[in-house]
Amino acid sequence: MTLGKNDAPSAVRAQPPGWRDPRLWIGVAIVAASVVAGARIIGGSDDSIAVWGVAGDLAPGVAVDAGDLEQARVRFADPADAERYLRVADELPADLVLTRGVGDGELLPRAALGTADDAGTVALSVSVPGSQVPTSVGPGSRVDVWIVPDSGDDKATATLAVEDVAVIDSPVGSSDFGSSSTDRQLVLGIPDDTDLSDLILASGAGRVMLVGRG
Repeated sequence: MTLGKNDAPSAVRAQPPGWRDPRLWIGVAIVAASVVAGARIIGGSDDSIAVWGVAGDLAPGVAVDAGDLEQARVRFADPADAERYLRVADELPADLVLTRGVGDGELLPRAALGTADDAGTVALSVSVPGSQVPTSVGPGSRVDVWIVPDSGDDKATATLAVEDVAVIDSPVGSSDFGSSSTDRQLVLGIPDDTDLSDLILASGAGRVMLVGRG
């Protein structure tokens, strides 16, 4: 052993791995897998729904077809709100007619839709006790409207006020409309040649009953 002589090995500069180094390809595979997994997670978290919007101003009574519509993806805070609009996944009926005007860029609400049979109608708002309207009835439903007798009249029978009419809208019930907070307010498309006097009086007295037609 020689005093003062440094026997430490000389330093060797680290070389980056070559393209044939398996460690390089393992790293590439890990990165690629991470990207794919991240994309799937992000894609899976997209809970937006494709609904129809209006491509231009449309007036009441106008027939609606695919050329009048454009797709829009919307994320609804309350899933129940999505049912108020016509989804792209739904089959578009052939004889759609607007029962009220819809502006350019608006989503297409089910409440604004009717058929050619709804032409020549007036919109009538009625109050119906919650127990006298099927829970499935809502905008777009078709119903028969009956007037039930006063509870104190044992001999009277229910009478058919109007048959097979469209439910145009179903606003949130309010105790300010009708006699009870359980009443439902429904807007019906009634033929404009119908005598509405009895129906209006029955509505105010809570004597209207609806029968859904499917």
